[in-house]
Amino acid sequence: MRPACRQAGVRYQTSMIMVLRKDIETREDIEKMLRSFYNLVLNDDELRFIFIDVAHMNLEAHLPVITDFWETILLDNPVYKKNAMQVHYDLNKKVKLLPQHFEKWLLHFNNNIDEMFAGKTAELAKTRAKGIAMLMQHKMQE
Repeated sequence: MRPACRQAGVRYQTSMIMVLRKDIETREDIEKMLRSFYNLVLNDDELRFIFIDVAHMNLEAHLPVITDFWETILLDNPVYKKNAMQVHYDLNKKVKLLPQHFEKWLLHFNNNIDEMFAGKTAELAKTRAKGIAMLMQHKMQE
C-alpha cells in the first residue's frame, strides 16, 4: 500500500493486465490455432525436418485436412473422413518417429492452446492431443 492509502485503509494494485482468452468454439478458431501451432513446429529444429524434408508438407494444402480432423474431435462435426493413423504409419516408414518427437509436438500443441484459448474445449483439445500422441508413439514402436 502507498503511505497515504495505508492510513486510510485503502488498498491498491499496481498495473495488472488480465487477458481473457475465449474457448475454442468454431472451425475458424481451430484453423487459427493450427496455423499458430504449425508456425511453432516448422520453426523447431527437432521437428521441422519431419514435416518439410520427409513428409514434404504443404501447409496450405494440409491445413483444411487437419482442421477437419480437429473439428471432428472438438466440435463433434464429422467432417474428417481419412485414416490419420495410416498417414503416420507411412511417415514412420520413412523416418522413425521417436518418443522425443511426440513429446515436443505435444509441448508445442499444449503451449499454443494455453496461449490462445481457455475453456472446456481448449482443455479437451489438450487431453485428446495427449491421447493421440501416446497412441501414435505406442503404435510406431511396435
